[in-house]
Amino acid sequence: MSRPAARAVPVTDEYVAFCEGVRRLARVDLTQYRRLQMERRVLAFAQRRGKPNLLDYLALLATDPGELDMLLDRITINVSQLWRNPLQWQALAEQVIPELVRSGPLRAWSAGCSYGAEVFTIAAVCREVAPSAAVSVQGSDIDERMIARARLACFSDADMRTVPPRSLERWFERIDGGWQVRPELTALASFAVENLLECAAPRGSYDLIACRNLVIYFTDESRATLHRMLAGALRPGGWLLVGSTERVADAAAHGLELVYPFIYHKS
Repeated sequence: MSRPAARAVPVTDEYVAFCEGVRRLARVDLTQYRRLQMERRVLAFAQRRGKPNLLDYLALLATDPGELDMLLDRITINVSQLWRNPLQWQALAEQVIPELVRSGPLRAWSAGCSYGAEVFTIAAVCREVAPSAAVSVQGSDIDERMIARARLACFSDADMRTVPPRSLERWFERIDGGWQVRPELTALASFAVENLLECAAPRGSYDLIACRNLVIYFTDESRATLHRMLAGALRPGGWLLVGSTERVADAAAHGLELVYPFIYHKS
């Protein structure tokens, strides 16, 4: 005797509905992140805010911009500092930048730049290695608040904790509550609000791209999409920096070779 077919029961996926709501409110697509980790982080945060389920919390986000800002700080990677991972900057200064400036103007991109620490680190290292070279550094991030902060070019003492003393004295000025980037560096920098997974960067347009500590929570598909776009945006002979816990899957398929720890060269 055959068993009766089970009736289809409509299922409401609270997390998917929450992601769609956040996408409408803030243009941040949480479905591009690994669900298990992101759902756990968001739900824990919502519960600490007194909302036991995500739909109740979404209703709060829709009416309270301050609450939405706090959530974005929680779910986006806005932790940074200048000269983060010093060994990478040493490799850039000693090996990569001298090679790049020999072939003409250097165009760099900090993809997912947060509040600009990486942009000004790149600018400073380039200036220290090649004082007279033509250099431009673009920073982009999906978070409009971080780009507005980056354009101020001001950093806290915590942001500066790994800056070499000579660089600190040369490129930054002490102000109340922190440090101001000197005009010699701000003149090299520009910033834009941009979703990296939706942008169409011109192919072969950058000599150096830094995209560090951004894809930790990305899905495998989103990470592959991003790395494919970044590799395409590099010119032949260009360099890609990734975070110290990251790697480019199937780098050779993108024309990339790992030359230094977490630094890839495009052949």
